[in-house]
Formats: sequence, structure tokens, C-alpha cells
Amino acid sequence: MPLKLTVDADRWRKHVQTFAEATPGLVPVAKGNGYGLTLRKLAHQTEWLTGLGTGVDTLAVGTYNEVWEVATRFSGSIYVLTPWRPYSPEINPEIADRVIHTISRPEDLPLLLERQPGARVILELVTSMRRHGMTPSDLWPTAAGAREHARFEGITMHFGLDGGSLAEVRAQMDAVVGAEAKTVWVSHLSANELAQLRAAYGDITFRPRVGTALWLGDRGALTVTATVEDVHPLERGYSYGYRGRTALRAGHLVVASGGTAHGIGLEAPLGDTHLRSRALAVARGGLDAMGQSRSPYTLDGKALWFAEPPHMQESMLMLPSGARVPEVGEELEVRVRYTATSFDEIVLDS
Repeated sequence: MPLKLTVDADRWRKHVQTFAEATPGLVPVAKGNGYGLTLRKLAHQTEWLTGLGTGVDTLAVGTYNEVWEVATRFSGSIYVLTPWRPYSPEINPEIADRVIHTISRPEDLPLLLERQPGARVILELVTSMRRHGMTPSDLWPTAAGAREHARFEGITMHFGLDGGSLAEVRAQMDAVVGAEAKTVWVSHLSANELAQLRAAYGDITFRPRVGTALWLGDRGALTVTATVEDVHPLERGYSYGYRGRTALRAGHLVVASGGTAHGIGLEAPLGDTHLRSRALAVARGGLDAMGQSRSPYTLDGKALWFAEPPHMQESMLMLPSGARVPEVGEELEVRVRYTATSFDEIVLDS
């Protein structure tokens, strides 16, 4: 039985449309697992936004391997966020004119133009993230080459999630003006910050790249459920699971769909540096060491505990004595990180 994502289609589309209409120059982002919704669905939805007259004409993807998957469902420009490198995959000639490349090193531009004369390019300016990008001294001569030999689409800057980037954008604008760029592609700026930039630089177009807030901005439109596949009574001292664990108390063992193959039970390193968050992480680590770990599954609004680490396709959950015992085939709600979860079934419920 599936790990299922149910989407209230009308509510979800209303949010997506409202967000797009309120965000001038919006560039939707579809990368990775498509924020749990799949790249294909997001590409189709972006085409829908284009047809509504929202001004959406470009879709951003993460890598070159994702280009073709969206190209057959979206008819506009496709902007690849990962910088081009000499080892990057070749673009299908049928769609080459639709692809916009990111150039983050001066030496890559002439190499790209050897393979694809007149390629569309965006030059990346380094920010405090220091992930990719050129310094102004490298950017200006590269921009001159792009204006002469390529289709120069502007400058891109990528910022972190911790805010405070508006001052940095303002500080970088001298480099943008020096590169004679007319368009700046940015990420992680608020609507208010973008409005301030547009007011200050009226001759420059700002194009915000947005993924999470666009596709997952109304979490109430999304429901994740897992199916109860089996239920077994447990007495204290019974053994269970792959690892032959022993039940410390009586209750029930619930087997539900969803496992590590779906992303259940897998965690990325925490980015929160606050003391309280670190203390909670230490506490969770102590529980894990004792074989106790809270699961993302809930029954009647209460979180269940993993009986043991999740398997590939399913998870074993511990239900305490006295709790309502679910029926086989019943659905449990699951809290997931959408960008790290793959679903067996996605249902658009209109």
C-alpha cells in the first residue's frame, strides 16, 4: 500500500496563482524531487501559470539532467541553476535555444561558446555564501565577452536563508552596473526587499527565483498519509523486528507503508545554530542511542514512536497499551520534509 500525497488541487492552485500574480518577474523553481510534487507536475503547473498571463516565462531547474524532463511540459525558457562546466551534459539541439546557462568562472564562457555559439548565459556574482560566482574584477571582462559573443541574460546572485541580504544586494549593485546588466536574478529576498530594490534601481529588472514559498506555501493544501499494513499485539518481553528487539511494555506493533526508500527517517544536518535547538538535538541523540525515536506518523493526532529504524518500504511503530488500535487499511497522517520525500502516489483532489 502506498505512501500517498493528497493535494487539494483547487486550494493549491489558488495559492500558486495568487503568489505568481503578486510576484513580478517570478521564476518558478523545479528541482530535485520537485518539492515532493515531481518535476513533471511543476513544469505542467508553470505552463498553466504562463497561460494565465501572470508573466511567468522561465522555469529554473537545478541541474542539466533535469532539463529534458521539464522541457516537454513547459514551453518557455529553462534556466539551469548549477553553473556550466566543461563536463556538463550536452543539451538536446531541439531545445538548446530555450536553455539559459549559468556561468560562474571566466574560463567557462569561451568553452561553452565553442560548443554552442550564441548560447544564452547568466553570469554569477559571488555573494557571502561563497558557493559559486565571480568577483567584480572577473565579472566585468566576462560580461564584455558575453555581450559580444553570447546572449547575455543578466547577473545572478544567490543568498542564504538568514536574511539581511538586502544590504548586500545594494553593495553588489555597483558590480551589476559595471557589467552593464539589465536584469538581476535573485533568491531568498522578501517582497518588501524586492520592492525597495525596484524603487532604487528603476532601470534594472529583478527576477526572483522561488520554489518553497510558491509550491509549498499553503501546507494546508497538502496531506501525507501512510497505510496500516499489519497490526500485532505485543506483550512485555516479546521479541520483534529485524534486530530482535524486546518489548519493554505491552502494546501493539503497527506496520505502516513508508520507509527509507521514501525518505522516512532520514535527516539532513541541522542548520539551526540556536542553543535550544542544539539541546534538543542532543536529547534526540540520547533517545536514539537507547533505541527510542519519535516517528513522523500520527494516530488520532498523537505522534507514534518507531519500534525500530525504518525499513526500505515500511516502518514498524510502537502503539502503547490503551491507545486505539487502527484497522489494517486505515491511513495514518505523516509529517514529512517534502524536498526529501518520494511518494508512491500523488492524488490531486479537486
